[in-house]
Amino acid sequence: MPLREIRLPKFPECWESCGGCAQGEVSILEVFVAPGKRVARDDVILTLETGKVALDIFSPHAGVVHEVLIAAGDVVDEGALLVTLTA
Repeated sequence: MPLREIRLPKFPECWESCGGCAQGEVSILEVFVAPGKRVARDDVILTLETGKVALDIFSPHAGVVHEVLIAAGDVVDEGALLVTLTA
């Protein structure tokens, strides 16, 4: 079965123009999935934290979690590989 990758989406454009929300590093606050767990499209898989906001990240695909490549406390960048799913 092919794996689907879930990567950290591009940060909102307003973060670049205003900068208010994105002060400091972007880190993983909480992870809600684990290997073997079934997720539906649009399920929350993790919450990010910046200096000012917490932001939920949703699964763009349905499937079973194959691997979780991040943990709470990790600092992440745009495009970072977060989770892989099997269809």
